[in-house]
Amino acid sequence: MLRNILSNEIFTILIIVGLAIVATAKLLAPKRFHDFMLVITNDRYLKIYARDQKFFDQFDALLFGNLTVSLSLFSLIIYRHITLINSIPINDMLKLLICIAVVILIKVLFERLIGSLFEIDKLTDHYLFQKITFKNYLGILLLPINAILLFSFQPTLPIIYGIIILLLIINTIGLISSFKTHQSLIKSNLFYFILYLCTLEIAPYIILYKVFISQ
Repeated sequence: MLRNILSNEIFTILIIVGLAIVATAKLLAPKRFHDFMLVITNDRYLKIYARDQKFFDQFDALLFGNLTVSLSLFSLIIYRHITLINSIPINDMLKLLICIAVVILIKVLFERLIGSLFEIDKLTDHYLFQKITFKNYLGILLLPINAILLFSFQPTLPIIYGIIILLLIINTIGLISSFKTHQSLIKSNLFYFILYLCTLEIAPYIILYKVFISQ
């Protein structure tokens, strides 16, 4: 009797790549990494390192690399579960990884451009630092989650929905933290804030969802 055997070799390599990236970030800045891991319960990291941020930060760049790898892997796990496809071509994996990285980078650069046009670069940089920090934190959380879904048990839709809700909650905590920091400015410019939410925080994800569903 023939059995369909799931091949996790490529997925395992992606997990190892993610772990290597995170380990590199920790070796380069152990104190910062420790503060970063506590960001969900303590705003010390946001207060200290927001002042020293650069246009290109090596620590954030490494964690962003892990985010793209982990997010791509999680998306592929969901896709394999929904379609019941045992193997996914490496080319498709690389395309997804590059697509996620490009979409996030374009969004960040576009927000920086808007900040520059309205001469609020400092405010925009601080806000983006907080938002990117929480997204990178999600990348760290996805590492063990992906490993469990691959090697411990088969994912089910309730489990997948539960993980997605958890990730959305953490991302929302990050947004709320940013909004609380700038609440006085938001109150005085409520219309522009709502416009920003609709165009840059909600619309891109709706478009990506429509594209994914149509495929």
